[in-house]
Amino acid sequence: MSRLDAKKPSLCKSEPLTSERVRTTLSVLKTIVTSCYGPSGRLKQLHNGSGGYVCTTSQSSALLSHLSVTHPILKILTASVQNHVSSFSDCGLFTAILCCNLIENVQRLGLTPTSVIRLNTHLLSLCISYLKSETCGCRIPVDFSSTQILLCLVRSILTSKPACTLTRAETEHISALILRAFLLTIPENAEGHIILGKCLIVPLKGQRVIDSTVLPGILIEMSEVQLMRLLPIKKSAALKVALFCTTLSGDISDTGEGTVVLSYGVSLENAVLDQLLNLGRQLVSDHVDLVLCQKVIHPSLKQFLNMHRVIAIDRIGVTLMEPLTKMTGTQPIGSLGSISPNSYGSVKDVCTAKFGSKHFVHLTPNEATICSLLLCNRNDTAWDELKLTCQTALHVLQLTLKEPWALLGGGCTETHLAAYIRHKTHNNPESILKDDECTQTELQLIAEAFCSALESVVGSLEHDGGEILTDMKYGHLWSVQADSPCLVNWPDLLSQCGCGLYNSREELSWSFLRSTHHPFVPQTCLSHEAVGSVSNLTLDCLTAKLSGLQVAVETANLILDLSYVIEDTN
Repeated sequence: MSRLDAKKPSLCKSEPLTSERVRTTLSVLKTIVTSCYGPSGRLKQLHNGSGGYVCTTSQSSALLSHLSVTHPILKILTASVQNHVSSFSDCGLFTAILCCNLIENVQRLGLTPTSVIRLNTHLLSLCISYLKSETCGCRIPVDFSSTQILLCLVRSILTSKPACTLTRAETEHISALILRAFLLTIPENAEGHIILGKCLIVPLKGQRVIDSTVLPGILIEMSEVQLMRLLPIKKSAALKVALFCTTLSGDISDTGEGTVVLSYGVSLENAVLDQLLNLGRQLVSDHVDLVLCQKVIHPSLKQFLNMHRVIAIDRIGVTLMEPLTKMTGTQPIGSLGSISPNSYGSVKDVCTAKFGSKHFVHLTPNEATICSLLLCNRNDTAWDELKLTCQTALHVLQLTLKEPWALLGGGCTETHLAAYIRHKTHNNPESILKDDECTQTELQLIAEAFCSALESVVGSLEHDGGEILTDMKYGHLWSVQADSPCLVNWPDLLSQCGCGLYNSREELSWSFLRSTHHPFVPQTCLSHEAVGSVSNLTLDCLTAKLSGLQVAVETANLILDLSYVIEDTN
């Protein structure tokens, strides 16, 4: 078919960041992500004009996946953040806000992109080196023999997601459940390389959050009528399990990995049914106690298995196949032919359970590395947000197991890091510049823009008109409510810093965030006694934060280095 319209030439735009439209679009994106940040972040409702699903969230993963962006620069930024979140789950908003702030701050300087990118890269290396060093004043070790720090880490994630609508008691309950679920996925006798199990989240919407619980093993949802038909198994030894990934319905169009051979004049349906019954006879002769099928089991085969006191459960779905394979040790059977003895697995026990209005078959494992988190919340919206938050928390715990360190949260790491960079660039610029072609003046300008970007992330935590201060000893963040009197001693207004590690009873001096003051050395080498004395710290995942910092700086450098944007308008 011939082209109806002549092909239009591609649009080529030079220096895209000088465009007012691009700056306005970046500013709008920054406003959206900034207003979502922190425990008091504002929720966003996302939906399309033709109706359908409405997403209410303040999380970057849900926000950016539902947000439609068209400009290439915004696509680069959002894609970078989404890639970070897909790998680390946490610190998505931090990454997006820092990236926007860096671009905005550097644009005001009027320096060449080459100098900016080179110095940004040096400052990024300085940050990462410091945060990984033993002298870092905002990094604490995570001891897996104690639950204190782990609970603080999970609690910090839950409290930063207001759309979960949790009370304090509910937050404590869910935090404990998430930690217990995570610990159940760690093998008991693990040595050297650890292969973690899996936590399955089972929905119980419309129930009280406090009714949520964790069980070892897998729950398979069934109707009450189906559950009543299941025969109880009383056996002291482990139960033998066969797991089928093909249909056992007798459907001719789906024979799995096998073939059906027929003689002339034989009914096709009867031949397939005979093969199913032969399969059932082998299962009985092999003393199988439980047959699980991803798809449908033929009623005649079900009846035959029940007559021989074999439990048959079908329609378990593709989602449970991998966890069932791991938990039972089975090899999924994909044909109707003879079954290898190595294909069978086992479970410790099979029982029934009821939670809320739902009925389940509960498969208890021999070794608990698979567990089920029955998650309750008041409505669909709050449950969706809580599920996403629980998945984030579980992933963060996995990352922390690999790298057992955490960063002080609540904005204290950002303000501490900004103070450290200012001091380093002011008192020892030669260690950063080395053989670089950049001047000391350019370093001071870029360093201030970098530190201001970090502090702007911290400023995003305040949504109610309050003030943010930093102390001149530790470089931590302190919040003052909006209606506080002006002329008053700061210790009378300030209770504790953002992370909760220090209180105002110490002899400290404060200054307003982003106010002009002489660079100072924030105290390094965090005291283990100080950390151990506080039971309710706000913490961030070190691995996720480092990645977010790196992605933000590198994405900002990429966008600042763009000279042309070429768009195909056809």
